[in-house]
Amino acid sequence: MQIAKDTVVQFHYTLFDADGQVETSRDHEPVLYLHGQPGLLEGLVEAMEGHKAGDSFTVELPVDKAYGPVRPDATQKVQVKHLQGARKWKPGMLAIVQTEQGPRQVTVVKVGLSQAVVDTNHPLAGRDLKFDVEILSVRAATEEELAHGHAHGEGGHQH
Repeated sequence: MQIAKDTVVQFHYTLFDADGQVETSRDHEPVLYLHGQPGLLEGLVEAMEGHKAGDSFTVELPVDKAYGPVRPDATQKVQVKHLQGARKWKPGMLAIVQTEQGPRQVTVVKVGLSQAVVDTNHPLAGRDLKFDVEILSVRAATEEELAHGHAHGEGGHQH
């Protein structure tokens, strides 16, 4: 079966930027996603279309197809109590902040007693990226997965 809308894809990836390897899924469970739903970079989704289980390929995403350019105006002040992920904060640390659109990863720029300045750019913004991808399986999505808008792992949904 080929990857197309409403198929569930299980894959491993290794992500690189110009400086080398950034992260890999091979140290964890493979990624599972419902093709055609949001959640992956659009350029990666486009590159997966038509592939099947057993395929391995590389896709290079320029900045505009990856996380976009760095926006210099993307800093804001937040209450330190709203930063999630550590007890003590230092510049350069990654934190999670709950927003109206859900959790968002931010980078701490400066920390005061009660407020912190955070950078809301994605940590990989401004970088060209390369993904080495291995497709492990492709199957038709179940009615339940289509209704929920995401793939379910072994044993059904986890929510």
